[in-house]
Amino acid sequence: MIGAAALKVPVYEEIERDTTGTGEAAGVVAIVAAASALGGMGQGGAGIIAGIAGAFIGWLVWAAITLWVGTKLFGGMANLGEMLRVLGFAQSIGVIKALAFIPILGPLLGFAGSVWMLVCGVVAVRQALDFTTGKAIGTVLIGWVLMVALRLLLSFVTGGAA
Repeated sequence: MIGAAALKVPVYEEIERDTTGTGEAAGVVAIVAAASALGGMGQGGAGIIAGIAGAFIGWLVWAAITLWVGTKLFGGMANLGEMLRVLGFAQSIGVIKALAFIPILGPLLGFAGSVWMLVCGVVAVRQALDFTTGKAIGTVLIGWVLMVALRLLLSFVTGGAA
């Protein structure tokens, strides 16, 4: 997790190749979700459960959308397992969200962690799809826009419950 958060390219290459590491990537997502839940304890139990479930659903959807964008629009080469692994580990810095409860500093750290997670996502995508940094940035940005659009659509369809 430290190597992934530190943007170490060899770490992402190793994660990509390790076909047995998807469970470990899911563990990273779980740790980050738990850290987020800890930081947001003031939101109540239902919010914590929804946050943890949302972390896993978001990870799966982010990986699928990113894979589609990267392979169909930018000609990258990867499979869903590779994308799940690298994007799972790209979330490592999200443990900083455990500090969200700290007045003023918490929200700033949470924002910085989210931005850093996107940077980690760019490195992860670049390594998994075996293409340039520019294509990785394009893939992550388009994927992010599609994720936001999907979230808004789901929120509209469910009356704001998504």
